[in-house]
This record gives sequence, structure tokens and C-alpha cells, in this order.
Amino acid sequence: MTTISVIIPAYNAERTILETIKSVLQQTFSDFELIVINDGSTDRTLELLKTIEDSRLKIFSYSNAGLSVARNRGISHATGEFMAFLDADDLWTPDKLELQLAALQKHPEAGLAYSWTLNMSETAEIFHPGHNVVYEGNVYDKLLLSNFISNGSNPLIRKQAIESAGEFDPTLSSVEDWDYWFRVAQHWDFAVVPKPQILYRHSSKSMSTKVEKMEKYLLIVLERGFQAAPPELQNLRNQSLANIYQYLTGMELAHVTNREQVNQAGRKLWKTVSLYPQILRERVTQRYLMKWLVMQVLSPRIAKYLTRPFSLARSVAVPRLQ
Repeated sequence: MTTISVIIPAYNAERTILETIKSVLQQTFSDFELIVINDGSTDRTLELLKTIEDSRLKIFSYSNAGLSVARNRGISHATGEFMAFLDADDLWTPDKLELQLAALQKHPEAGLAYSWTLNMSETAEIFHPGHNVVYEGNVYDKLLLSNFISNGSNPLIRKQAIESAGEFDPTLSSVEDWDYWFRVAQHWDFAVVPKPQILYRHSSKSMSTKVEKMEKYLLIVLERGFQAAPPELQNLRNQSLANIYQYLTGMELAHVTNREQVNQAGRKLWKTVSLYPQILRERVTQRYLMKWLVMQVLSPRIAKYLTRPFSLARSVAVPRLQ
């Protein structure tokens, strides 16, 4: 039996798939199988995959069915004792699998190990850190407050935890990973590798509709999370909702192009503070408020330039990739 199954869903990923796979093949831990689910690609994805010569690579092609179904199809082919998912445009540092596997072996009660994420621009030229937390053990209350794992390319999961959580929900076309972590956390502890090991690529595609879509599915998944939560955690609901609207405010402010979008961001910011007034103490909320106020006076383009966070500078350290 293989130790780790790495599952990569790929749909029209010709621009990034080879770089992504390279980051897997360069892992310091080598006992893995690499399962790529070609999810009905119509570009050169499959052609490029066939140029890779490595016995660990297994390619399965299906008609397009979406990310969740592709991950589920990957699970059905997996033979590993542990499983890791990687989106076709994200990257791993070389020690990602080695250190996460060590964390799970050190904590047999843990079903999932996660690391820290480094966010990168679409062209992989600008980098900024994610939220670096060290939550371990029973993390259900922390998950209710935020998806601190950040993305689906992050964790390594025991096969037994996969079996207890079931499949990814294909009815969710966004934040399906957060929904899955909730289901794992109902039965298993989590372990952490306190090191940035995932490079998550942010795409600028369809930003005009992304906020509305995100809001819909974030609220669905959060409601599911609270339905499964014990009574003593129900008092976190307003804070959880405020965190969601704080996040959506940031998305709105980052991509505004006209006055109506500025007003829309303001409505989400007001909802954030109304749900949980203490959130005004957070620097993130204060920064969004300042940015929104500047946009009330200046054009969105000028305001975005003047309030651009310094944290997006290229000087942020990037983990070694090769």
C-alpha cells in the first residue's frame, strides 16, 4: 500500500499544471502516488500531463463535473493510508508531505494535519502571508469562527478520517473545503505544522460575481457547522457571521470599480460591525473602514492606490521551492 495519495483535480490548467506537479515530484517524502483527475479539460492539459515520465503519476479522464466531484473521483482511485489534495494552480514547498506526515504520526488521535499558507498573485510575482495560527486538538470552535486552514490544497488527511467525513459535497460550488473540514473535525483532532508550506494562487477571474457567490455558500456552510455544533458553541454565531462579512468587505474593497460597489462594501462593513461590535478593535476592520472612508471622497481607483496594504510587497519571504 502506498503511504500517501496526492489528488489533483485539473480543468483547463495548461498554464500551471506542470509547475504544480513539479512541486509534488520534488517532495522530500517520496512514497506517494500522484492521481490527476482530468475534469473534462478542453485545452492542452492532458497533452502536457502525458509528457511527464514518473511511475507514480496516474491520470484519469472524465467529463467535466466540477471540483468536488473530481476530488471524490480521486478518492475512489486512492490507495494511500493518507490523502492530500492540491489544486492545479497551487504549489507546495518540498517538505510539505514529510512534515505533515510526521505531525500525524506524532499525534495518532489527529485525523488532519495542516500548515500555513502563503498567498501569491496570479502571476506568482507578489506574495503575502495568510493567517498563521497554531490550533490543535479539538478545533471545532475555531473552525466556526473561520476557515483557518484557508484552502483545499493545504491538509494531509488520514484515510480513516476521509471515510468518516464522506465525500465532498458537489452541491457546493464554493467553500466546499470548509464544509469538509467541519465534518472531519466532528470526529478527529487536528495537528499543525507551524510553517508556510502552501503557495495559494489568487485568480482575478469573475471577481464581479465572486463576492455574491461566496456570500451564499459561506452562509450555507456556516449554518451547517452550527447545526452540528454542541449547545455551548451556539453563542459564537454572531461573531462567526461578523467574520464572514468582514472577509466579504475586504473582497469588495479590493475589487471596486464604481460608486455602487463602494456602497455595497459599506453595507457589508456596517453588517460586520452590527453583528459583533467588538470587531472594530481589530486592525483589519479599522483598515477596511479607513479605505471605505477614503473612497467616499476620492475615486475608487485613486483610493485603492493610496490605501494599498504594504503587506503585499514583494519583499515577503518565499519558501524554497527547489
